[in-house]
Amino acid sequence: MGDMKSGESCCGNENDSSAHNSENYEVLLPMAPSAGDECGGSSLGESSGIYDLPGYKLWHFVEDFIDTAAGIVPRVKTSIDREDQYGTLKARSGFNRMRYSITPGLYCVGSPDKDSPVMVSANYKLSFDALRKELNGINTWVLVIDTRGINVWCAAGEGTFSTDEVINRVKLTGLEKVVNNRELILPQLSATGVNAKKVKKGCGFKVVWGPIRAMDIKRFLDAGKKAESEMRLVTFSFFERVVLIPIEFSMAIKPLMWILLTVFILSGIGSDIFSISDSWTRGLLMASAVISAVFAGAVAAPALLPWIPGKAFSVKGAITGLIPGICLVLFNFKSIMFLEMAAIVLVITILSSYLAMNFTGATPFTSPTGVEAEMKKAIPLQAAGIIIAVIAWVGANFLTI
Repeated sequence: MGDMKSGESCCGNENDSSAHNSENYEVLLPMAPSAGDECGGSSLGESSGIYDLPGYKLWHFVEDFIDTAAGIVPRVKTSIDREDQYGTLKARSGFNRMRYSITPGLYCVGSPDKDSPVMVSANYKLSFDALRKELNGINTWVLVIDTRGINVWCAAGEGTFSTDEVINRVKLTGLEKVVNNRELILPQLSATGVNAKKVKKGCGFKVVWGPIRAMDIKRFLDAGKKAESEMRLVTFSFFERVVLIPIEFSMAIKPLMWILLTVFILSGIGSDIFSISDSWTRGLLMASAVISAVFAGAVAAPALLPWIPGKAFSVKGAITGLIPGICLVLFNFKSIMFLEMAAIVLVITILSSYLAMNFTGATPFTSPTGVEAEMKKAIPLQAAGIIIAVIAWVGANFLTI
């Protein structure tokens, strides 16, 4: 739940000092001064009794606050507005992605009581948004744990969506004072990081594994907290793959600038020591090869993943890179030498292979051990291929046609 595949809070509890001290979160500070407080605080409204302090952010998705036996709890909206959409767009594009998080703590949706269910989510805002938008019409508590701003699935694998963090967050929020039931509904994709028996022993709350996708949460609750078979099925559809492309693409942009600079320098080296003319003309050709490789490995490979032959992502990326490599060579067949042809094909194929292999971290069909094994085999071959390509490209400029 809460973007069961990917993955926030203001300040859920005044007593959660760890949340207030973190520099990674934009913090909501619950306070209750009267309007026109003599200290000069500007009230947000007499009805809320909450005001924004300098340096703190009152999140736009917080409607108001409710009093509980454990303190003030923010009530959040289930609607996703333009600010949320803009934040999602930036995060998906790689901007501020590692800081797109909210403070861990306890939240609520609707008008929950002591018998309402408790959902657990990561504090990555995409996860939190994915969950809350599916809770319209449901009265529930939402316990947001500190996953260091990482989505549910990755956090479970990295150990931040963990048994200890779930136990710790239950105790810090005083959840046992808020609800009578002793159940926590956790996203299924967090199972690799959470030991249900240890959670029960550590804080007295039973773990109930929810569905993989937040969109199934209503059906799950209506069925008496039982998941149908399709709710347990991990998918990686075309849309689910394509939505990840911008972040993979953005990660390639920064090193791409340095690669292109190197390409233009290497392209000018030759029998005349260095030729600005060759640097420009040959550099543009190889630059087009590098850019083609980025699109082949970071866009075409994930989009066409199921239809590309081979099991290893490095192989799939090599195939998507080989095609534009051959096309670029054929297009320039009459104006370049064989060594240059070989260098172009090698560069596109290898860079595409490497970029596609990086995508293994975004798919649910790979394991850490499998990824590590593939990288140990592929990276030495890719490195050797790049060295050969560089030698061929530079060497070609020392030869006459």
